[in-house]
Amino acid sequence: MTDKQQPPSPSPAPTTTTTLPNFLLSVKLKYVKLGYHYLISHGMYLLLTPVLAIVATHLSTLTTRDYIHLWYQIQFNSITVVICSTLLVFLATLYFMSRPKKVYLIDFACYKPDEERIVTREIFMDRSTRAGTFTEENLAFQKKILERSGLGQKTYFPEAVLAIPPNPCMAEARKEAEMVMYGAIDDLLAKTGVKAKEIGILIVNCSLFCPTPSLSSMIVNHYKLRGNIMSYNLGGMGCSAGLIAIDLAKQLLQVNPNSYAMVVSTENITLNWYFGNNRSMLVSNCLFRMGGAAVLLSNRSSDRRRSKYQLIHTVRTHKGADDRCYNCVFQEEDEDKKIGVALSKDLMAVAGEALKTNITTLGPLVLPMSEQFLFFVTLVARKVFQMKIKPYIPDFKLAFEHFCIHAGGRAVLDELEKNLDLADWHMEPSRMTLNRFGNTSSSSLWYELAYSEAKGRIRKGDRSWQIAFGSGFKCNSAVWRALKTIDPTKEKNPWTDEIDNFPVHVPKIEKIGS
Repeated sequence: MTDKQQPPSPSPAPTTTTTLPNFLLSVKLKYVKLGYHYLISHGMYLLLTPVLAIVATHLSTLTTRDYIHLWYQIQFNSITVVICSTLLVFLATLYFMSRPKKVYLIDFACYKPDEERIVTREIFMDRSTRAGTFTEENLAFQKKILERSGLGQKTYFPEAVLAIPPNPCMAEARKEAEMVMYGAIDDLLAKTGVKAKEIGILIVNCSLFCPTPSLSSMIVNHYKLRGNIMSYNLGGMGCSAGLIAIDLAKQLLQVNPNSYAMVVSTENITLNWYFGNNRSMLVSNCLFRMGGAAVLLSNRSSDRRRSKYQLIHTVRTHKGADDRCYNCVFQEEDEDKKIGVALSKDLMAVAGEALKTNITTLGPLVLPMSEQFLFFVTLVARKVFQMKIKPYIPDFKLAFEHFCIHAGGRAVLDELEKNLDLADWHMEPSRMTLNRFGNTSSSSLWYELAYSEAKGRIRKGDRSWQIAFGSGFKCNSAVWRALKTIDPTKEKNPWTDEIDNFPVHVPKIEKIGS
């Protein structure tokens, strides 16, 4: 009989045993990693539990006579006990005297300009056209940048720039600075109930507008601050200067007990509107907008109960020793002697290098042991054993609940979202701030934190990471821990009464062509 003529073979008899599913394939990788994270993070407790159990078991076997004998032994060695107790008291006193003072953020306020200063895209293009200094090609270029920048229809410009014709002069620049700074400070003092005379440290940062007398002197004069106030004015330090000011305030609060420190972060548009046709300088016109914030810090332990946050870490990174980093954001004159801020094509690459350096320093301070272990193993494999594997990027979502990334522009936010593997929810405060207020320079971080508060996201114990980039080139970070749950119904900030009108996520925009 041929193969084709053979009868079909009988079906195999059913078996009574069943195969177990492959659990390794059915469990998602993220849950495996989550279990690994908890195992490493709580490894110390897992090890201590059996040790404590053994000690407790041993103590339970001791009789009353054993305890009496132990008491007599302690009395016999009373001199040793006194010496050891004295030493412990001395070391404890030394520790409490030398440890860094805790720095609390009592509250902060962000300035919201009047509706008369709203600049839509149409108004922006109208004023740019009426200025009469831009070529048709560069007007089209600005329109293209503006449409893809991530900015919405309700950002703000000072009166001098909106005027027809524009009126950029020192008097108008001072008027803008006073309006923004005094507006934020008035709100801050009203929210905290602190009197101006109680402030012992004042730090103001504004990168491009540095008049004489300084901006800090303007505040001292306006609020009649006390004569021995420690006043500082930071200029030329870019969009990350707000965190530099926070770090400076922290250092000053370590050596000045029972003090209040006020930090004011702003930028000035009036004298820094670029009227030339250098495209690398025109981008700033499309991104920067009017805004400012005031922050009140304290080192008084009595202020902890009413404070919103505690400052945990500040990390500063400066790449200015490298010429490429130093020149990537540069204020200079163009070929027609018009002053502007030129943005280099290397900006994103430089920002990436600065971010890498910053998080390398910050990581060991904030990341759980599980992430540090994976990073270390990967580093050893690549550097020591020359294995061709990708560098391990730590999961910063295990270290922070909230991210306040400087709203410098859509491209910066897109890159950080990708590199840090963040979700739309984490990027929402930054994208919404860019959409609603534009790039307000060093104050943008506080608009972002205010957004998270207004959405009711801040819970007691939550950690927030503020990170900003600035000319020079700098990347600076600050880590805050919430001391209480923020009730948005009891808080008033620039997002109040309008946050529900915004979409959940600002749609991403295609990259700008060459």
